[in-house]
Amino acid sequence: MHHHRAEHWVVVSGTAKVLKGEETILLTENESTYIPLGTTHSLENPGKIPLELIEVQSGSYLGEDDIVRFEDVYGRV
Repeated sequence: MHHHRAEHWVVVSGTAKVLKGEETILLTENESTYIPLGTTHSLENPGKIPLELIEVQSGSYLGEDDIVRFEDVYGRV
């Protein structure tokens, strides 16, 4: 989640499995979702086609140190 920014994700190709708060949605090419400020979220590619998406960030601060991680299967800090 982020304290200072919201995000808008647009799928260019592939399929995106998006966890947004308590909701899980599947998005395919040319579909999008809005992640409001303060909402927990994650992204997964459940398919075999590479997932490509565009992320648009908006808010008062867009720095990478505004990321709050709750769980990270990739071992990032």
